[in-house]
Amino acid sequence: MKNVGPENQEEAGTRNRVARSLLDHGPSTAADLATRLGLTAAAVRRHLDALLADGLVEARERRVYGQRGRGRPAKAFALTDAGRDAFYQAYDQLAADALAWIARGAGGGEAGDEAVAAFARARLADFVERHREALRRADPAARAKALAEALTADGYAATAKPRATGAAARGAGEQLCQHHCPVAHVAERFPQLCEVETEVFSELLGTHVQRLATIAHGDGVCTTYVPPPAAAPPIDPPSPSAASTKQPSAKPSAATDSLASGRNSA
Repeated sequence: MKNVGPENQEEAGTRNRVARSLLDHGPSTAADLATRLGLTAAAVRRHLDALLADGLVEARERRVYGQRGRGRPAKAFALTDAGRDAFYQAYDQLAADALAWIARGAGGGEAGDEAVAAFARARLADFVERHREALRRADPAARAKALAEALTADGYAATAKPRATGAAARGAGEQLCQHHCPVAHVAERFPQLCEVETEVFSELLGTHVQRLATIAHGDGVCTTYVPPPAAAPPIDPPSPSAASTKQPSAKPSAATDSLASGRNSA
């Protein structure tokens, strides 16, 4: 974060750990951070206060799903755009200018939009080739986790977790969460980057996925719904000999349909 004198380096280091935990895990309460980092709640709050004062962190009311208990819900803390930029400085303006040049060169309008989308596909082609085989070999129930690990290796601080807990988790699918997006500012202007990324997720996971929220649109986390394995067709196409016994493609599950009207910031 900020440059500090030698006498404050230890404090700054701990403050960076707090901010990094928010980057890796998304919006968290002070109690979550204290447990995760092995710090006292008082120490975490002190560092959060400093990060809030610097405009690097913002407080928000934590969403509660299901029945809410008594008392006020605990506040969750999330990195602001300035907080993310402290970790990763992309050449946003240069990238935006380059994409605008590509769009103009294609004639603008729909042709320009498609040219930007074609660039986005070419940009992600290497990611697909590097991870396609690992995703193909992974157990269907573990593919979302494997994709999250691949994204994290590329700087997206991703996690995969069940959408529900307990008995409700069965058949509820998973949420693929990206807590950091190196191109978020550019994607605000060129949503094709997010759209093509969603296409790539579907290709690698072998099933239709649904984007629920994006950092580029102001959400705290990029969130993608991944249906349960039972709803996902195999990645490999059937052999010609099996063509006559091919079953109709599975329709999107009721869980997927129910998500169409809502966005989730995890």
